[in-house]
Amino acid sequence: MDYTGLLAILGTLSGIALGWIGKARQAKQDARSSGERDASMRIDVEYIKRGVDDVRVEQKLQGQRFDALSERVTRVEESTKHAHTRIDRIESET
Repeated sequence: MDYTGLLAILGTLSGIALGWIGKARQAKQDARSSGERDASMRIDVEYIKRGVDDVRVEQKLQGQRFDALSERVTRVEESTKHAHTRIDRIESET
């Protein structure tokens, strides 16, 4: 039997097997790193969503505060107008 031919066949088969194993291992590592990147991105997006929700709530509260302040200013202006009317009446009597 020819040992060199047998060794060549065994070397070729082991090269193919090792190449196949290396490729499968690399595919697993690529999938793992892709999954980690996706998970990290999802976490970042969720953080941004929570931040946007917080900003919306704060904006709504600021709108309510502004409406309340506008109402108070309107009342103060009306009160001031009535006070000026009374002061004018007092000044005209004297």
